[in-house]
Amino acid sequence: MTTNTPSDYAAFALRVSSGILFLAHGLMKVQVFTIAGTVAYFESIGLPAIVAYFTIFAEIAGGLALILGVATRLVSLALVPILLGAVWAHSGNGWVFSAEGGGWEYPLFWAVAQATLVLLGSGAFALRVPLVQKTLGQFA
Repeated sequence: MTTNTPSDYAAFALRVSSGILFLAHGLMKVQVFTIAGTVAYFESIGLPAIVAYFTIFAEIAGGLALILGVATRLVSLALVPILLGAVWAHSGNGWVFSAEGGGWEYPLFWAVAQATLVLLGSGAFALRVPLVQKTLGQFA
């Protein structure tokens, strides 16, 4: 049994809240914008359709993994490029995310939050999967 530190609880709070937001954003792309609509938007800004599918998958699967605390460091690291892509996609809309089309400060902050999770790890209450931990080591 391990004793959790305040940092472990902070990592837990950041991990779960990020996971919920990723899951919500991924499901929004499926249920609200629709997959076809998301693909069309990505193509309209010059990205190939496969990037839309990858983004949807990464947000949903990554969100679930973060909520559970599975491979947190690796998942967070993989989500940073998606968030930097969102910074790029929203960069022409200005700084404030409440601007029409959304600004770039929210995805940039979120990228920094994911980079923080890469450094902190899963924190408290994470699901420990022995095969994942053995395979990924410190990135689990």
